[in-house]
Amino acid sequence: MKVLLSNEEIPRKWFNISPYLPEPLEPPLDPETKQPVSPDKLLAIFPEPIIEQEVSQEEWIEIPEEVLKIYSLYRPTPLIRAVNLEKYLETPAKIFYKYEGVSPPGSHKPNTAIPQAYYNKISGVKRLTTETGAGQWGSSLAFATQFFGLECEVYMVRASYKQKPYRRVLMELWGAKVFPSPSDKTEAGKRFLSEDPEHPGSLGIAISEAIERAVTSKDTKYSLGSVLNHVLLHQTIIGLEAELQMEKLGLLPDYVVGCVGGGSNFAGLAFPFLKYKITGEKPETEFLAVEPEACPTLTKGEYRYDYGDTVGLTPLIKMYTLGADFVPPPIHAGGLRYHGDAPLLCAFYHHGLIKAKAYSQREVFSAGVLFARTEGIVPAPESAHAIKAAIDIALQCKENKEEKIILFNLSGHGYFDLSAYDAYLKGELE
Repeated sequence: MKVLLSNEEIPRKWFNISPYLPEPLEPPLDPETKQPVSPDKLLAIFPEPIIEQEVSQEEWIEIPEEVLKIYSLYRPTPLIRAVNLEKYLETPAKIFYKYEGVSPPGSHKPNTAIPQAYYNKISGVKRLTTETGAGQWGSSLAFATQFFGLECEVYMVRASYKQKPYRRVLMELWGAKVFPSPSDKTEAGKRFLSEDPEHPGSLGIAISEAIERAVTSKDTKYSLGSVLNHVLLHQTIIGLEAELQMEKLGLLPDYVVGCVGGGSNFAGLAFPFLKYKITGEKPETEFLAVEPEACPTLTKGEYRYDYGDTVGLTPLIKMYTLGADFVPPPIHAGGLRYHGDAPLLCAFYHHGLIKAKAYSQREVFSAGVLFARTEGIVPAPESAHAIKAAIDIALQCKENKEEKIILFNLSGHGYFDLSAYDAYLKGELE
């Protein structure tokens, strides 16, 4: 069963959850002075419209018409009930998923790549630099920059660069230059290569390289695919559509689930529904952020100020962190290999409004295989974390004889991850 929306029903505004925080976010700090970072330092990295959205306290922010036109290439995305999975599990629960894999790059990432490219274009920027883990974000930014005539330079975590060559090809097909990180293109990259020529890389290192290139190159800005407030803001189009789709069914979810690396796909689905919990309209809804045991940021990290990158080029931000120098094992869910999480997500987790769970790689792939065999879609390894949690909740509902509504974000397809599934099927996955 699918719930579809018309093009006219695409949300015209993004939802900003910042006004609903239990207390204001701690401000990002200048690493040199330890004082709140000044706007001029942020302007070296981001254009002014992005900074305005980053600090905005307005609940609703208008989506530009130019962005809506490109959104309409793939939005609205379907809400699908996983009937075959329910039957297999013999659960009384109803399982729904919002499928973001229908976008041209195959994930939720264009939801923020498109507006970021737009705001940079109208600000006179010529080139964007960025990092990418599994390649979902890098390919999305490469896709988006084509519509606005921008150059795109991507630093791809070396482990993923080797594991996912077709993601690199996709980025290059859309005109981007792609380098394995750490690379020999930046001082930060050279430093890590000198320590280990086969360094597997990390998102933190790739961020350092992308920012270094941005601040040392003319007409160049940096673009981030997760973590910061403006990114989560853009992603709320997922949850706003899902809210309307569930409204057509006369339902509100009892559980909202998503995988978490930096937090954007989870927040994009969850935040519009989290509002109901905060205001007391549906206080019993549970929100579950799912992460890999190899990079357990929320479940084992510390809530403190830390750098967003490894070298220390970013402002210090308050978040759950494993340490900016943490290099996670080269698991196949490359998009979840980040040492920190979005400050907004972390704040809600800190106040007990969101729960977290970590799974091992093999059990996640087992859930991904089951989903492919029942629902037909091969999920990205990142998204399979959410599937694993949804299955566990559904089985708990079976045990308790509860007809709960489970909603999760299938944030991307896994058709570029078949080598990882091949390793799992052969029993060779670590």
